[in-house]
Amino acid sequence: MPLRDHFHPPLSVSRPWQGVHGAWAAAIATHLNTLLPKFYVALPLVELGGRVEIDVATARENGAAQHASSGGVATALWAPPRASIRVPVDFTHPDVFEVRVFSEEGGLRLRAAIELVSPANKDRPAHRRAFAAKCASYLSQGASVVVVDVVSDRLANLHTELMNVLQLGADAVWQAPTSLSAVAYRTAVADEQVQLEIWPEALTVGASLPSLPLWLEADLCLPLELESTYVATCESLRIEV
Repeated sequence: MPLRDHFHPPLSVSRPWQGVHGAWAAAIATHLNTLLPKFYVALPLVELGGRVEIDVATARENGAAQHASSGGVATALWAPPRASIRVPVDFTHPDVFEVRVFSEEGGLRLRAAIELVSPANKDRPAHRRAFAAKCASYLSQGASVVVVDVVSDRLANLHTELMNVLQLGADAVWQAPTSLSAVAYRTAVADEQVQLEIWPEALTVGASLPSLPLWLEADLCLPLELESTYVATCESLRIEV
């Protein structure tokens, strides 16, 4: 089945992308759980981010109430000098559409993460860097990562963001000509040096989806079948195949 454009009408209206991503994460987890060896499990995780709101008025009222009700001898409050540096900070929590694969031996241990990119993951520098930092953190723990980006209304290159976070040079540069991609990553030791191995695939609306390697251990890899899980997702949501 060819990849559909879920971020422009008519599909963006009749089948909002959030539902598609959530169903796709579930379909991937279900499929992997039919393939995974004993003592491994795939779990989908969906969290929609949102800006952290601080109720300044309530905080001030609560503070004043505490001072007024404390009773006893009044204590002079120390007024610190004005901060010499004040800059805006974005504490928005990023969207998460993810499948995590765990080894259950000796307690849950993350072995792989499959990230379905959302528009919010690409829409501003802070969000792109936060997404890349999360992927880098997984890789540093020895877990493999697959990033699937079918967001057609944002042009940011998350592979470049990840390479910048990892401080890798020109040898790691790659850009999908369509701005849509699926990329598998894992760390491996070669010649007594930790190396990042990368399997990039460009995606195209109207074309079929590839399978990518999903590494669980140094010598254990499964095929991540994007095509079959995407078809199952579309069928479950009554999207015409």
